Amino acid sequence: MSTTAVSARPSSQPQQETAYRILFIIGLCHLLNDSIQSVIPAMFPILEKSMGLTFSQLGMIAFSLNIVSSIMQPVIGMATDKKPVPFALPIGLTFTLFGVLGLAFAPKYEWVVVSVLFIGLGSAVFHPEGSRVAYMAAGPRRGLAQSIYQVGGNTGQALAPVITALILVPLGQVGAAWFTVVAAIAVGLLIYIAFWYTGRLQLELSTLSKKNQSAANSNKKISKAVWGALVLILFLIFARSWYISGMTNFYAFYAIEKYSFSIGQSQLFLFAFLVSGALGTFFGGPLADRFGKKTVIFLSMILTVPLSILIPFVPSAVAFILLILGGFVLMSSFSVTVVYAQELIPGKIGTMAGLTVGLAFGMGAIGSIVLGYIADTFGLTSMIIFTGFLPVLGILTLLLPSDKIVSEWNS
Repeated sequence: MSTTAVSARPSSQPQQETAYRILFIIGLCHLLNDSIQSVIPAMFPILEKSMGLTFSQLGMIAFSLNIVSSIMQPVIGMATDKKPVPFALPIGLTFTLFGVLGLAFAPKYEWVVVSVLFIGLGSAVFHPEGSRVAYMAAGPRRGLAQSIYQVGGNTGQALAPVITALILVPLGQVGAAWFTVVAAIAVGLLIYIAFWYTGRLQLELSTLSKKNQSAANSNKKISKAVWGALVLILFLIFARSWYISGMTNFYAFYAIEKYSFSIGQSQLFLFAFLVSGALGTFFGGPLADRFGKKTVIFLSMILTVPLSILIPFVPSAVAFILLILGGFVLMSSFSVTVVYAQELIPGKIGTMAGLTVGLAFGMGAIGSIVLGYIADTFGLTSMIIFTGFLPVLGILTLLLPSDKIVSEWNS
């Protein structure tokens, strides 16, 4: 019988203590993985100058990175729900290592695109399996566990401005080669995680009756109400991802144009936005454990609206404060949407992680193309103003079933 259901269905597993050591290691690996990914948007100002790229071409590079991850994450999640593959984690990061090496020495635009495809593939393997490890190590604290895992990734993304200022500005494109060392460290840590993952699967397989119960539950037919809630949560991720994509990929250019900033100054603003987002990610999970996932998702979107709308119309000092507040509030729902989807369709932990996190990459990818086109056609200011209204779509959170109803569906 498949090992899938054993690893995927939480209620079928023996009650375990929260494995904080594993959570912190997988969170660190997430930081290393996403810091590597952050090299790509961090290099945009450098690539724009050295290769003479347009905003649309930069958007295509971001699209190439994210769309591979978006397509492959749910596929890998579904495959590993059927048969978990613990050592897929270090193998995936090895693909990333080769992608970073190619990026550092790419002679032209086309080679940059090929290199980021490798990085995207490595990310596609890492994210659903990393989320599964966090779920398996969570014990009774699922929100906190997912927050520890996700905050690692968001912290890695927040390092992009620092990477630009300290490594890429002085060293240029070839500076990306330093991140092969980062990838190698992540591979080593993930080998350790893979052995723990294997041991946990063997422990769970030792209880045959629970395995059979889990298999039955994981094959239960999904109702129309559950499908509707899943589509809605994915749409909310779409709105959040487009906003994050616009800010991450293009706000540095906007700050340079509007405030006459240097590259380093613009990266400081972006760094503040991303670091506050990482903090919001961490606190969102525990808040959801206490006040409910739907409540946190709703407030994170709606409270962001006045902040995001004001950002293009205020002086730089005020914009800096609004970026910090907006990043914290909006990203507080990042890990919560993952857990909400995993509890919505239990037994499909990898699939739901692949859809929610993968969709975030995919929607960010499409957003990069569309927003790049808007910036080229209508100007950066118009594009930033447009993105500021996207969190308004968070009002649709009111249509989501409550945490209590989701629990009743799965009882």
